Amino acid sequence: MLLSVKKLEKRFGKRTVLKGVDFSVDQGEVVVIIGPSGSGKTTLLRNLNFLENADAGTMNFKDRQIDLAHPKKDDVHFVRRHSAMVFQNYNLFKNKTAQENIAEGLIYGQGMDKRQALTIASDELKSLGLAAQANHYPSQLSGGQQQRIGIARATVLKPDVILFDEPTSALDPELVGTVLDDMRRLAQAGQTMVVVTHQMSFAKNVASRIVFFDDGQIVESGSPDQVFNHPREERTRQFLGALAENY
Repeated sequence: MLLSVKKLEKRFGKRTVLKGVDFSVDQGEVVVIIGPSGSGKTTLLRNLNFLENADAGTMNFKDRQIDLAHPKKDDVHFVRRHSAMVFQNYNLFKNKTAQENIAEGLIYGQGMDKRQALTIASDELKSLGLAAQANHYPSQLSGGQQQRIGIARATVLKPDVILFDEPTSALDPELVGTVLDDMRRLAQAGQTMVVVTHQMSFAKNVASRIVFFDDGQIVESGSPDQVFNHPREERTRQFLGALAENY
């Protein structure tokens, strides 16, 4: 087991957003989390890498036990050093080029020499067919190109797990395919991934396991075939029935 969470709780004021969630990810798994908007999916991801502080719960990550409500600084650094996150709104540095954005984590997160980091970033851009955009700033890139740079920024760190928070939700429909193709290649290469998405075809075809999330809880978890074709829970059937035309 690479990562496991027990009894994760998160409240915003009087509203409980995560209600004692138990969640786990094995090495090499692609876990896709689906569910209605506002059900707590993004909050779950943000608690896994301490962008939000949990109110209760524990996490075991790479055999390191962590109190999610009261993490030590070393725990936070450890998790962030071994994981990466791709955001729905790209989160690129506007004053840095595509190449510099990719190199940033290597330089400041891993202490790599700047010249070496820029070389790695350049090679990554070439592998994506984006070499021509190396010196472009985010404002000069399409949404799809910006998100692909965001994914490249995560993958060059060689993290144990990458968390994807609805990576295609801000894209025009014609740009979604290239981003999903990059994610499929990562999955085929064995990258461990946790993906929150509304792209049901991606979930059905790429996931190792589907987790259906609703009202701050995991309602159902299983293989794509089991969840999509033979859902056990009525709430799952209702959700998928409303989205049937999308997958």
